[in-house]
Amino acid sequence: MEQESKKKIQDCEIDQCDFICVHENVVSQVLNAMPQDQELLDLADFFKVFGDATRIRILYVLSQSEMCVCDIANLLKMGQSAISHQLRVLKQMRLVKFRREGKTVFYSLADGHIETILAQGMEHINE
Repeated sequence: MEQESKKKIQDCEIDQCDFICVHENVVSQVLNAMPQDQELLDLADFFKVFGDATRIRILYVLSQSEMCVCDIANLLKMGQSAISHQLRVLKQMRLVKFRREGKTVFYSLADGHIETILAQGMEHINE
C-alpha cells in the first residue's frame, strides 16, 4: 500500500524548466486576456456551489424535470428544510429559478448553461 502511495506521488510530480527563461510575448498575451480579479473570484464562487453533492443531486434532478420542494425531498430522501436551504444557495447563485402555482413553488434550472455544465462534468469523469 505504501509503495502504491509513493508511485501516485511520483506520477503527480511536475516537471520544471532546467533554467529560468520568461517568454515575455506569451506572458503579455495571456495577461491581456486574463479577466479582472473580481470576475475570477465570482467564477471561483460559482464553481464552489458545484462542490456539494446534495446541490449536484438537486441540479441533476431539475435537469430532468421542474419540481417542487416536496417532490425533490421525497426523491432524494431528505428533509424539506435541507432541500430548501440548498435551493436558496442555488437561487442566490442564479442556477435555479422558480415559479409559483397557487400554494406550490416549482423549481427548474435557470438556463441551459447549467445543464451543459453538468453534462460536461459527467462526460469528463466518465472518460
